[in-house]
Amino acid sequence: MSTITEPETNDSGSPLDTEVPEKARKHALGDRIFSGLSFTAGITIMVALAGVFVFLFIEGYPGLSVDERFYRPKTDFWSYVGPLVFGTTYAAIIALVLAVPFAIGIALFISHYAPRRLAGPLGYVIDLLAAIPSVVFGLWGGRALADQMKPFLIWLEDTLGFLPFFGGPASVTGRTLLTAGVVLAIMILPIITAISREIFLQTPRLHEEAALALGATRWEMIRMAVFPYARSGMVSATMLGLGRALGETMAVAMVLSASPIVTLNIISSENPATIASNIASNYKEASPDRQAVLIATGLILFAFTFAVNFLARYVAGRSERRMAR
Repeated sequence: MSTITEPETNDSGSPLDTEVPEKARKHALGDRIFSGLSFTAGITIMVALAGVFVFLFIEGYPGLSVDERFYRPKTDFWSYVGPLVFGTTYAAIIALVLAVPFAIGIALFISHYAPRRLAGPLGYVIDLLAAIPSVVFGLWGGRALADQMKPFLIWLEDTLGFLPFFGGPASVTGRTLLTAGVVLAIMILPIITAISREIFLQTPRLHEEAALALGATRWEMIRMAVFPYARSGMVSATMLGLGRALGETMAVAMVLSASPIVTLNIISSENPATIASNIASNYKEASPDRQAVLIATGLILFAFTFAVNFLARYVAGRSERRMAR
């Protein structure tokens, strides 16, 4: 006569699930593996950045105090690198002023205004701009855009010549800092647009519906619900675009005929040089001491970019903390 065995129970009388510990062990193992891979990736990035800094410091430190003939037309390193920092910052600011409004507008159109059938393909086209090499942008800017900019530069001089930015004389070649800024703006547009679009799409749907239910128009809903939520993401997107503009090399070098000067004029033939374009233009034929000077300017650019990104992270984090309150 067969006997029926009852399932094992614990102290409370409920049956024991023998599969749970095994699944828990598998999940814990997967968590440990993923955590280890993530930690390794983060450490690798930090080690790589530290390695870049160490290389720039070791190779560039001698360039801080070489013979003054290697700093021509200046006499020491800091007077040599100062105009380059100014030109780098100035070109990046021009690019941001041109790119950010368009990027935010395109991101809003894709996320909140465009029909779904149009939003997807338009987003793909904008993202594809990021895949175009810098050399292509530089060739287009130096050969095509520069010629198209010449009538506009003349108009700026005639109309707004009383401003220091457009004092002229307008360049006859079109290769100006303004042209380089337009090229940089197009290059950083996909980065800012893509990040802003994703942040806008993550806005809680209930916040948007609540604003609309209270009688807000679509623009009022965006201004009161979307922008406050996406503020930190927009700052981060802008700073990422700024980092790309600060470090861009070939496009600026192929557009500008630059010199180490400080001027606010962005439509004349005398343009301030950027650090990256100066390195690209002079490194190949440079002597060892001259190479050390150029690497030292690269160290300054590294430190400047790091400081900008650190400041951007602080601003974004402060915005997030304010939203959490």
